Amino acid sequence: MGKDVIAVFDIGKTNKKFFLFDKDFKEVHRDYTFLEPIVDEDDHPTENLTELQNWIKSTFHNILTSKTYYVTAVNFSSYGASFVHLDDMGNVVTPLYNYTKPIKEEVIDQFYEKYGPEITFSRETGTTKEGMLNSGIQLYWLKHEKPELFSKIKCSLHLPQYLSYLFTGIQVSEYTSIGCHTALWNYEKQDYHDWVYQEDIHKILPPIVDTGTSINTKLMGHKLKIGVGIHDSSSALLPYIRSIDKKFLLLSTGTWSIALNPFSKELLTQEDTASNCINYMRINGEPVKAARLFLGNEYNEKIKELALLFRVSEDHHKSVSFDPVLYQNLQGNFKHKFRWTSLDVQSPDDLAPMEFVNYEEAYHQLMMELVELQIESIQRAIGSDKIKQLYIDGGFTNNQIFVELLARGFKNMKVKTTDASLGSALGAAIVISDIELDQKFLKNNYALKKHRPLIIN
Repeated sequence: MGKDVIAVFDIGKTNKKFFLFDKDFKEVHRDYTFLEPIVDEDDHPTENLTELQNWIKSTFHNILTSKTYYVTAVNFSSYGASFVHLDDMGNVVTPLYNYTKPIKEEVIDQFYEKYGPEITFSRETGTTKEGMLNSGIQLYWLKHEKPELFSKIKCSLHLPQYLSYLFTGIQVSEYTSIGCHTALWNYEKQDYHDWVYQEDIHKILPPIVDTGTSINTKLMGHKLKIGVGIHDSSSALLPYIRSIDKKFLLLSTGTWSIALNPFSKELLTQEDTASNCINYMRINGEPVKAARLFLGNEYNEKIKELALLFRVSEDHHKSVSFDPVLYQNLQGNFKHKFRWTSLDVQSPDDLAPMEFVNYEEAYHQLMMELVELQIESIQRAIGSDKIKQLYIDGGFTNNQIFVELLARGFKNMKVKTTDASLGSALGAAIVISDIELDQKFLKNNYALKKHRPLIIN
């Protein structure tokens, strides 16, 4: 018999990945594919669900017939804000509508007029008004805009739970998928929001189970347990929660920079929701306060502008290291110079001219201004909690200046970077295992590094 492994399907918007982890959660095998999107009935791009199913089934069949590995469990992590709608025979009755799909403003206005005001609703549900990204609004839209189609729906499954359903035939919901900016959950009442019951939406939502639930089954002679799936952001947070015994904040960086505080007990305030704070949910149903900043996107736009301004290649920024003397000079007479184009924050009215000695000075200025915004975003996520540890993962962990400036901004905190490229897949494996983790896990699996700001005389 082959080596015992846990299998995980990690389904992203772009890449679909398959991992095998051994008993120490070391990756021993991976496979991935890219599936061309198709279009829905309104010609909007959407996931090719049939091809996704075919890839999952063939990939898993190949592993089950392998003599190298013996699969003991399988789980699923995927992006959220997406429903698969089934009829009474378990057949898919609609496309997997993309959360970028626009819907009529009248529909959204009608919803908030009936169940608002918006500020109150946002605070209760831990969401901001974002159309189909609030996947509960998709159910409202289907009911009122496509009633004939809606009448065929007997069960709506969040995407991670649909992937599990393919293996078990059992329809369930779980907390992390319900809690990811769906506008379905009332964090004050710890139950579905009143609108879900008033619209009879609860009738097509299956029973809620714990995220760590697994179903024992037999496939091709293999005894294994099947997980119920988990939302990818909550899954990426899980290894930290399981291995760290003190309060911490996780800053997940990339196109979006998301500061995640899994210890906040406060409900979102009006100021929070106005500042792009939302709630995610832990596997036990408790809220995770999240502050979002479109940092990576703005960074990429500004890098292109600087490349044009100084006539250098767009990747020139990768060769720039932190210069303490340059930093001190800029800090001593600091003025904002950059106008933001994609960030949901107001640029200062009194911007100074974009005048720099060289690219290195301009780049340091850019990073100082961006990190200033990042610090504010992190502080919003922390709120009144006493948190002394900051973990950074994602693309910006390789940016020396970003990490140095953050360490300076949070001198009272321990700042650490991690390489969490397997984060969401690893979390899905951990949630259905019985193995307890300690902080050595992060050192062994996440290339944990401590950072202290450089001393400048």
